[in-house]
Amino acid sequence: MRGKRQGMSREKVVIMGAAGRDFHNFNVYFRDNQDYEVIAFTAIQIPNIESRTYPPELSGKLYPNGIPIYPESDLPMIVKKFNINKAVFAYSDVSQGYVIKKAIWVLSMGPDFMLMGPKSTMLKAKRPVISVCAVRTGSGKSQTTSKICEYLKELGMKVVIVRHPMPYGDLSKQAVQRYQTLADLDRYECTIEEREEHEQHIEHGIVVYAGVDYQRILEMAEGEAQVIIWDGGNNDFSFLRPDLNIVVVDPLRPGNEISYYPGEMNLRTADVIVINKVDSARPQDLETVKNNIAGVNPNAVVIEATSPIFVPDGEKIKGRKVLVVEDGPTLTHGEMKFGAGVVAAMKFGAEEIVDPRPFLSGSLIDTFRDYPDIGALLPCMGYGSKQIHDLEETINRSDAEVVIIATPIDLNKLIRINKETVRVRYELGEEASEKLRSVVKKFILS
Repeated sequence: MRGKRQGMSREKVVIMGAAGRDFHNFNVYFRDNQDYEVIAFTAIQIPNIESRTYPPELSGKLYPNGIPIYPESDLPMIVKKFNINKAVFAYSDVSQGYVIKKAIWVLSMGPDFMLMGPKSTMLKAKRPVISVCAVRTGSGKSQTTSKICEYLKELGMKVVIVRHPMPYGDLSKQAVQRYQTLADLDRYECTIEEREEHEQHIEHGIVVYAGVDYQRILEMAEGEAQVIIWDGGNNDFSFLRPDLNIVVVDPLRPGNEISYYPGEMNLRTADVIVINKVDSARPQDLETVKNNIAGVNPNAVVIEATSPIFVPDGEKIKGRKVLVVEDGPTLTHGEMKFGAGVVAAMKFGAEEIVDPRPFLSGSLIDTFRDYPDIGALLPCMGYGSKQIHDLEETINRSDAEVVIIATPIDLNKLIRINKETVRVRYELGEEASEKLRSVVKKFILS
């Protein structure tokens, strides 16, 4: 425990977050730190997480009543009411300009603006750690992680994944989550976003940990793993200090790799950089990305990877009106204009991609209001039972003949769709897979 400074009152802090990095920074730096008093968390990006409390079971003995969570829009009120000294910015996948705007906003109110880095927030594991991070949401981390797990199993290694947090429900119950079977997804009342990240690894026989308290999660993972994979999210940097840092870059958003926070930091610290989706990128965009990598991290191993799609029932698409359902966060704060579903629609000759906006239900109306550039695609939003119901109703109200499901999970397991469906899968191309296999093998045997 850090000792309280003699003759000085505790600095009053607010942590600006989105139910992930914010809680981790608190746990590892502020929880037992008597130099600071964390007055509140603020929340943005994810719906329905404000107006909760970070519970006493997690906040520690300095906070017997827990810590309130407010909408970020309440920050001026919090600063004024509690005479805040410091605001800690603790969420990700935002432009560097956005971060500066938030800093100026905070500074104009009086407090210091703070970013926390690896030295203050990374946990040191007793097992080797391979981290898989990215420069933007939706770059292709999960397919990279899956391949790495496959290679480690081939080498006879017991591998466990520690996944970036997504605690959108009861934080006390979600402190430490261990996923081994698909039934665990129901037991922990997972959102669609959580299912998208966990289900594919569980199906391949890999145990996944996630939650809120990553010191406890790490200790449990160390007890059953020979190698730990950090599976990153939201282009955040790892909570665990990596021994091998692999970072995925998306050439469909050229320039983002050096203009987003903390994506550029990931790029600069990478040992291995996977440029994904090269088969979908324009040559000039790929060249831009390669030049940017050379400019900030010329010593990294660079692997160019295709991301081929697999559509077993692709013939159902030809000549028909299709509704394309893509990964939610990739379309919203990830700002992607298309994904694997659109690629499939074009490849198999869809007559028309149906615009979902005339058919939106409930909370999805708010989603399109908050992210007006989504266009004629339907983000797979499901941060709670009501939003999952709204997604189902929107799909079923549409005049599409076929629904293209381009999310990592099969939506038919969660909702009743009254139309034909086609599922799109995608994975890392063979040539890149072999290069990545060589990198992983060298790391394990060195």
